[in-house]
Amino acid sequence: MSVTAAMQAGAANPILWILAIPLGAAGFLAVLPGWRLATWLNVAVSGATFLSSLVLFQHRPEPTRLLFIDDFNVYLVALTAFVGFTTSIFSAAYISRESRAKHLSDMHLRFYHAMYQAFLFTMLLALVANNIGVMWVAVEAATLTTVLMVSLYRTREAIEAAWKYFILCSVGIGLALFGTTLVYLAAQPVMGDGADAMAWTLLITKAAGFHPDLLNLAFVFLLVGYGTKVGLAPLHAWLPDAHAEGPTPISAVLSGLLLNVALYALLRFKMLISTNPETLAPGPLMIMMGLSSLFLSGFMLYRRGDIKRLFAYSSIEHMGVITFAFGLGGAVANFAGLMHMTMHSLTKSAIFFAVGIITQNAGTKRIADIRGLTASHPVLGWGFVIAVLAIAGLPPMGVFMSEFLVVTSAFSKQPLLALPLVVGLLLAFGALVSRLQGMAFGPPPPPNRRAHGGGNWLGTMMATVPLWLHVALVMIAGLWLPAPLVAWFEAVAKLLG
Repeated sequence: MSVTAAMQAGAANPILWILAIPLGAAGFLAVLPGWRLATWLNVAVSGATFLSSLVLFQHRPEPTRLLFIDDFNVYLVALTAFVGFTTSIFSAAYISRESRAKHLSDMHLRFYHAMYQAFLFTMLLALVANNIGVMWVAVEAATLTTVLMVSLYRTREAIEAAWKYFILCSVGIGLALFGTTLVYLAAQPVMGDGADAMAWTLLITKAAGFHPDLLNLAFVFLLVGYGTKVGLAPLHAWLPDAHAEGPTPISAVLSGLLLNVALYALLRFKMLISTNPETLAPGPLMIMMGLSSLFLSGFMLYRRGDIKRLFAYSSIEHMGVITFAFGLGGAVANFAGLMHMTMHSLTKSAIFFAVGIITQNAGTKRIADIRGLTASHPVLGWGFVIAVLAIAGLPPMGVFMSEFLVVTSAFSKQPLLALPLVVGLLLAFGALVSRLQGMAFGPPPPPNRRAHGGGNWLGTMMATVPLWLHVALVMIAGLWLPAPLVAWFEAVAKLLG
């Protein structure tokens, strides 16, 4: 193939555009002097990335040794790009308020937008990587970019949270690297040296002949390593601090996207190991960690006094439910896990959109000081109420449907596991509804001098439209799923085994 033909083929590959747009934008935004222009450019670039991801539904390029698209990652790429786009819209309003309140300097704002696009690039790269080493590098790079954003406010608490996040997740990713190396060593006798022994599309076809003992040991390291990034208990300690101290748009993409990416990496290895009939079943380990995360977060939700920490523990709860579903396995449980990943991403990011505006309006993150939201800010307050009821699992929301499928699948396959699952869900439901009642209803508190809400009508609209868009999608999903989406989930559920 000539150089010209190769360039034309590359230009027609939507995967390259999906990666090149945020990567190029990160470099450009790092040197762009005006933060207002950077804010709008951040939105435009995120929108272009989302539009590029939609092309994958019409045109899937042939896999290479480095990049590929299949039924599993194509929907996660689109979901990641969509939430990244809507979060950039919310971010524009949030950052404008932070700038007016003098919480962030112009240099920090420029740095924020550059790191936002770098973060999107690393997550998308992890999803489309056909090489287990490249995927590990992308997840580690996602850690580094979010560490920098968590510490953006440069307060003592923010820097402490960033260091905690960096140390714990780096240890976890180090263990994941060791597990990745063991998978390569298990594949090497069958696949030979080089890139072939690291490509997903090739590994999955010959995994049945890999050394089972090495695969068993590898999965333990991978579960602990990537499980740290997922926020599974008892490896969750970084997550509440990172959510509480970082900018709220980063909390939205951390909960809505990064946790999914880490779980995606773990599920890829689960698929690989499940193909080998001589390995131990990975499901029981995942079920155990899923239930431990559900119960820990269910109890901790009752003790949180910080609104962002409250919903950080809610993320731990839902990642536990998703991990439980995939550990249970089977067509229905895998379908439920995929649906719950989608619903949690949309709902939790919507909640953090609302939380960002609420904390700016109130001038505090203390739950005790947040009251009467439906009276003081009806559009925001009722959007927050619906989003919290959705994440709590109230029908007819999409989260309820996915949780219902997980519970029914557990009753049919492992009835003894269904009871603790239901108890854990009820614990979390009670905690969220009790906290919501105080925040949403009753008389509003007196104005806080530290509040920095307000702004023009455009900023207010940009802050609330993404919230209501996500809420609407979750409500529709609870009542009706398009036939192509159902067929898509069913196909991926079969891939997961």
